[in-house]
Amino acid sequence: MDEALLRTLTPAVIGVLVRRGADFAAAEDAVQDALVEAVRRWPEDLPRDPKGWLVTVAWRKFLDAARADASRRHREVRVEVEPAPGPGEAVDDTLQLYFLCAHPSLTPASAVALTLRAVGGLTTRQIARAYLVPEATMAQRISRAKRTVSGVRFDRPGDVGTVLRVLYLVFNEGYSGDVDLAAEAIRLTRELAARIPDEEVAGLLALMLLHHARRPARTGPDGALVPLAEQDRGLWDTRLIAEGVGVLQAALARDRLGEFQAQAAIAALHADAPLAEETDWVQIVEWYDELVALTGSPVARLNRAVAVGEADGPRAGLAALADLDPALPRHTAVAAYLHERDGDTATAARLYAEAARSATSLPEREHLTRQAARLNARLRG
Repeated sequence: MDEALLRTLTPAVIGVLVRRGADFAAAEDAVQDALVEAVRRWPEDLPRDPKGWLVTVAWRKFLDAARADASRRHREVRVEVEPAPGPGEAVDDTLQLYFLCAHPSLTPASAVALTLRAVGGLTTRQIARAYLVPEATMAQRISRAKRTVSGVRFDRPGDVGTVLRVLYLVFNEGYSGDVDLAAEAIRLTRELAARIPDEEVAGLLALMLLHHARRPARTGPDGALVPLAEQDRGLWDTRLIAEGVGVLQAALARDRLGEFQAQAAIAALHADAPLAEETDWVQIVEWYDELVALTGSPVARLNRAVAVGEADGPRAGLAALADLDPALPRHTAVAAYLHERDGDTATAARLYAEAARSATSLPEREHLTRQAARLNARLRG
């Protein structure tokens, strides 16, 4: 395989696709797919016209992706903003595609990345952010996954756990990111729950419903982020909360605890508090202990530090935070909050400003900037 030839031809092929009407990002993705195909086929059958071959294959890949994207957008249009309760409606092929992309020949991490890119509609940058890795690293992971499955038969669907992980990440991106996929993720999880009597499927559905119930209160009229403690709980969707709690209770009754059930239990405790100050933080810490034992997740440990700060005081929270990697996303913002609770206004203001500079979304950046400005004004006054 002449890799130098491929590198030389790549810009020209992208240029051809752009002139034919593809946007640059879509052209890059299509050419990347064509290069994967070339790596697989050319050692045995080098075409007479390599550039023409790449253009033909890349254009076909672009058209396939455009049709798939149009189909996905059509499905999203059909999904109501607030998902209807009960089992999923008419079954389409999307859930089956999730299972097929979660192929046994792939590692779980690669299967999730490939599915998010190919079926979930997320960009490489969004997937990299969810996995806390550089974008270039995630692009290589997705390319390797494509090469791995390019020559296999899709007659051995992947496992439920991998599909749940994909649905969870799609929901999170839709819930807090710049692509609204949350309702679609709930729809697919409902469909999966109707097919499979699995406790963790039910746990994930409950978690999604409980988080989605709070969505109307998460931002103000100006689009500003509203922290959980300051949200107008009268805006929370009590119908979704009731459904989520019911689904969770039925799952917990089977006594086979998993990480999604533990997360849903934490969300249910937040939903159960009429006022923020009535939140049962002691129980929430206990559920975070269960979650950390199940997963060892640094994100769960970070959230546990917040809960410890609420249950046992900010210094206890800071002590829990000290055991975690400062490079962990949101670590600085949590430290700022706990220092403010502890009365160290100057340190909190500095940390809020630092956290704002590294925030990955505009609403979060603006919220942290406002927090820093509020405390700096207090210091000056």
